[in-house]
Amino acid sequence: MSQILPVLHIFSKVLMLFAFAFLLPLGVSIALEDGAQLAYDEAILITFFSGVVLWALSRRGKRELHTRDGFLLVVLIWAVLPVFSAIPLLVYMPDLSFNEAYFEAVSGLTATGATVLSGLDSLPPSINIWRTQMHWIGGMGVIVLVVAVLPMLGVGGRQLFKAETPTPMKDSKLTPRMAETAKGLWQVYAFITVICMGALWAGGMSWIDAVVHGFSVMGLGGLSSHDASMAYFDSLLLEMIVMGFALIAGISFSTHFMAVRMRNLAVYRHDTEIPLFLGVLAVSAVGLAFYLHYKGFYLDFPEALRYTAFNTVSVATTLGFSTTDYNVWPYFAPLWMLFLSSFAASSGSTGGGIKMLRAMLLYKQLYREFIKLIHPNAEIHTKIGHQAVPNKIIYAVLAFLFVYVASIIVLSFILSASGLDVFTAFTAVVAMVNNTGPGLGQVGPATTYAVLNEFQTWVCSFAMLLGRLEFFTLLVVFTPVFWRK
Repeated sequence: MSQILPVLHIFSKVLMLFAFAFLLPLGVSIALEDGAQLAYDEAILITFFSGVVLWALSRRGKRELHTRDGFLLVVLIWAVLPVFSAIPLLVYMPDLSFNEAYFEAVSGLTATGATVLSGLDSLPPSINIWRTQMHWIGGMGVIVLVVAVLPMLGVGGRQLFKAETPTPMKDSKLTPRMAETAKGLWQVYAFITVICMGALWAGGMSWIDAVVHGFSVMGLGGLSSHDASMAYFDSLLLEMIVMGFALIAGISFSTHFMAVRMRNLAVYRHDTEIPLFLGVLAVSAVGLAFYLHYKGFYLDFPEALRYTAFNTVSVATTLGFSTTDYNVWPYFAPLWMLFLSSFAASSGSTGGGIKMLRAMLLYKQLYREFIKLIHPNAEIHTKIGHQAVPNKIIYAVLAFLFVYVASIIVLSFILSASGLDVFTAFTAVVAMVNNTGPGLGQVGPATTYAVLNEFQTWVCSFAMLLGRLEFFTLLVVFTPVFWRK
């Protein structure tokens, strides 16, 4: 118990800070008199005083975090914060079960965008804002926000940053101090978010819808204030705005940060992921448009391109908005889009999946193995840009891919054994692990995850956390060696 007291002490401060996240929807609820104020009052009180009680019980355990503590704290934050995030939903919708509310909160904080709710158009605006504000908090990573604030509370943040942030950002200090890095990333993130909201409002959305969808787009989450998602607006202009900002959010925020810091757009030319990221999406969107046009699903090619471009970008970046029920398309098209969600987003973006950088390394390693078969004695290095990649990183990526594939297979079997058809089970797991949102079959873009039973809902909640924490961060806590002294 003495080993985890320092972690619980830090978590108590995180919990108290998290209580302030409810202030925005509370303010909206009071201003609009939408009837949900009590839900936020209770959420703030329960969350803050839970943090106070935990702080009092663990205050003697204060010390600097070790690496193992960082992993445990990250898992604790991501697994427990959804419990408190679900409070407004449980209070305002008493018929909602705890497992459904927890699923919705996990989906929000992991920026997945899967939902068990329907009748979104009639929900109070503040509830929809809270659902998507969770995307915004979780999209960049609540840990980065914590790293920016905890130093003021006397707690270092380097261990948390290394445990939670994606690969390229672990090994490169964007600024000399971690707190400064975290603040810089969030400032850029917030600045782009405000621009996105302004563009959506100028494009025809109400200010409530602009805030809701701005949070979703920048977090690459996908929860909406309308059951029909982006199809509700039926606006080509809004679709183009959403696509544009989804592509921005799909690029590493460390690249955005450096571009702003150096005031030089040339930084983007040095990001090796961007050409493949944009190229794969462009080729896929045009290719799928030709495919659907050829199959006679759309007789008008510009119409086919409009739908394939938006939905391909949305699914591939793991945003998860839809403008049509692509579940009724010939299955090759939505399956290809779901496949893209496995790797298209850049490392350091708010997207999910294995990330483009890992996909590039896997391809280059495969090519190196082919060359070695022909020239066994050749000394060939795997490079990203002009920099050679150490073998230990390649081995780590290969291990990551194994765990990624194994997790999808195992979780798909579990859902299938629980009663879901194989197609729905597989696509649901892929959508959860990649933090994409809609799957196919019974959980397609025109339906919700309310079709799942209680056990299946918990499995999907675990899959979302597994994908958001990039597997190792979560799974390492379940290994015996983690708990040995």
